[in-house]
Amino acid sequence: MDYFLTIVLFTGISFIAYGINSFISQRMKKEFKRWGLENKRKTIAFSQLLGGTSLLLGLKWNTILVLSSAFLAGMMLVAIGVRIKIKDNISDILPAFAYLVLSVIILYEASG
Repeated sequence: MDYFLTIVLFTGISFIAYGINSFISQRMKKEFKRWGLENKRKTIAFSQLLGGTSLLLGLKWNTILVLSSAFLAGMMLVAIGVRIKIKDNISDILPAFAYLVLSVIILYEASG
């Protein structure tokens, strides 16, 4: 398996899992409240599910891969901004930054 396929599968599955957890996990519900996004939790969870699923579908249709990776990169930029705004530790910001990097790598590879 090549590195690009690995990155797309890992990132897509991660966002799907994160989206599901955002719907059902009590811990995640508390996190959304802490972030000040309690009323946007379901929309964000759906967006995570859509983005992750679209990445996987993008393995067949490149246009979907480009769009979904750009969408997820945007989501991660916002997530980083939210965490900076609430003064989270750098260790709490790093996962969002890592997924931003992965999304940008996917976007770059799928665009070129």
